[in-house]
Parts: sequence; C-alpha cells; structure tokens
Amino acid sequence: MAQTNVFQFNDLVTRTNHLFVAAGASERAARLTAEGLVEADARGLPSHGLMLLPVYLGRIEQGSVDPKSVNEIVGDLGALVSVDCHNGLGQVSAQDAMELAIVRARDHGVAVVVARNAFHFGGAYRYAALAADAGMIGVAAANTRPLMPAPGGAKALVGNNPIAFSIPRSGESPFTFDFALSEAALGKVRLAEAEGTDIPSTWATDSAGLPTTNPTEAIKGMLLPAGGTKGFGLALVVDMLSGVLSGGGFGANVNGLYADFSEPYNSSHFFLAINASALDEGFAERATLLAGEVLSSPMIEHGATARLPGDRSKRNYEQSLRDGIRLKRSVVQDLEHWEIHLNTRNGDLSK
Repeated sequence: MAQTNVFQFNDLVTRTNHLFVAAGASERAARLTAEGLVEADARGLPSHGLMLLPVYLGRIEQGSVDPKSVNEIVGDLGALVSVDCHNGLGQVSAQDAMELAIVRARDHGVAVVVARNAFHFGGAYRYAALAADAGMIGVAAANTRPLMPAPGGAKALVGNNPIAFSIPRSGESPFTFDFALSEAALGKVRLAEAEGTDIPSTWATDSAGLPTTNPTEAIKGMLLPAGGTKGFGLALVVDMLSGVLSGGGFGANVNGLYADFSEPYNSSHFFLAINASALDEGFAERATLLAGEVLSSPMIEHGATARLPGDRSKRNYEQSLRDGIRLKRSVVQDLEHWEIHLNTRNGDLSK
C-alpha cells in the first residue's frame, strides 16, 4: 500500500496559496487556484488535485501560463460572449467566465460564455455549481488534447473532454454531476504510474491499441471512451462547443498538459447558465422531488440505499474537512520540492 500523509484542508490551501503568490500570481488568483486543487483532493478526485502542482508551477516558470492574466471579451452578443483567457490560470479564468454567464443570464434568461487560449481549470463541477448557487442551471466543459480513438480506431482524435452539470434544489445542495468522457481520467493513470500500481484493463490501450494494465504504456497509448460510441460522440460535441465555437484550440491543436511546458496548453472552455428559478419559482422544488424519487428508490441489495451522482464526492469532502486530507507520498514530495525551490528563489515563503 502506498504511503499517505494527512493534512488539514486550510493548512494545505495556505501552503499552496503561498506557492502561487511566490510564482507571481495575485492573492485572489493564488487563492482560487489553491482552493480548487485542494478541494479536488478533499473530494477524492486526486487527478485534479495537488498532483498537478508541478505542471502548474512549471508552466508558470517556463512562460506558457501567465499568473497575472485576466479575461478579455473579444465577441459580445449579449447572451453569447467569447473571451480570450490569454493563458491565465484556469481556475481564475473559468470562475470569471461563469460569473459573466450568470450576470448575462439574469438579463437574458440564458447565457453562454466560450473561452479560448485557456489553461487547465481543474474540476468542472466548481464552475457549474457557481450557477446553481445563483439559482440557475450551470454547465461547464473543456477540451483536452486528443486522447481517445473513435470506436475501433487506431488514432486518438478527441480528448476525454470533461463536462459538468449543476442543478439547484430547494432546501438541498445542488445536484452536481461531473465526468470526463473517457473510462478514467488521464490524471488517474499518471497517479498510478507515480505510485507504481497497475490500472484496470478497461481504462486504456498501449501504443498499438491493445488494452493494458501498465500505466506507463497507457500514457504512451490512448484512453478508451466511456460507453463506446456514446462517449466518443459526446466528447466530439464538447470539442465543437468549446474549441470550434470559441475560435480557439480544438482537436490536435490542443497541446498535452504534461508536454512542453514552454508551449501554451491552448485549451478551450464552454460555460452555460440558464436562469431556471427566474423562469419558474417552482423549478428548484420540482428538482428536489425528482432527486427524492431517486434517493427513495428500492435497491437490489438488502440494506443498500440509493444515491445521486456526486453524493460520494460530497461525503468525501465533508469527511476531509473533519478528518483531514490524505495525500499520496509522491504528491507530498512534489509540494515540499516546490516549497524548497521557491524558498530558495524568493526567500522564506512563510513571511
């Protein structure tokens, strides 16, 4: 079993925040990025957590991420807006884009903001949930470099392109569903490689297109789409809505997150806000009723209870706030390495 270390949520946010400030980010940008990464670990989503620190900080050092960049509106039709993120930190540009969509949806009932020249934004659920917290239906999606072949294909054509939906409920937290369109996220494969463990044979292929349990071979190969043709088709739609619609990178024009750190990631994002509660005040109540039907449904296994998608993440988060976050040793080592590195370059980060 891989070694783990337990840390308190706020302590990890503070340490990570110091790193991004030391790397040149504003206090707000550093805080949003730190909170996004640490929250992912707290929710049991380590592929979007602090294991990404070497990528984020390495790209800032080599110039492909600008920690001071802000979104620029480059196209504006009122309810449809296009922004250029100028390679800023993704957690910041994505939050600003969804907040803009929420403002416009208050005026128009619905609003879409598409973003180009964007960087990795972590968990898509965070931005969809911003809309739900405002009483709106939220959708957030992003494209990645090609990772998946068409069913039966031998060439990666589309990314695993995550998409998240969040729907407000009356008297309850929003129903939030976030998923990548591969059977497993590439970050999970990389984490398995870092920890020296195998992966399920259903996750990926090697470079020859054959299923593999070796994470190193999987990284050289391709991810498999969830649901075969359905997962591939939806990933293609996300690429159209983000990259093609925004005029940004799509398909092979999106670079690898772990590739040349001096080259921009060139991702594109999509944000949708639907002002459902303004249209009908009973919307959130009906959403609660439908969710309740799911939660009260009978289960095959005796004693089992139904749950909504996203409930496990929510429970993990609540437990992590109480008991701390367990990080893999490889992630802790990266955190400590960057603290030493930036300490040496900038002086004591604790000051």
